[in-house]
Amino acid sequence: MKGWLPLTLGLLAVVGGAVWTVQGLGYVEGSVMTDQRVWAVVGPVVVLIGLVTLWFGLRARRRR
Repeated sequence: MKGWLPLTLGLLAVVGGAVWTVQGLGYVEGSVMTDQRVWAVVGPVVVLIGLVTLWFGLRARRRR
């Protein structure tokens, strides 16, 4: 069960960060985050954090 939590959180961070990135770049409209440069910077950072979390989750599952 330990490996599922980081995998789930990592996947959510990757998807959420990607959405924030495209909203910040102005490709998705209808949000207060649209065309805001801060989200175009925060999004990739969240994606990277999500990828690291996924990596740790995969390592934890392989050890068992």
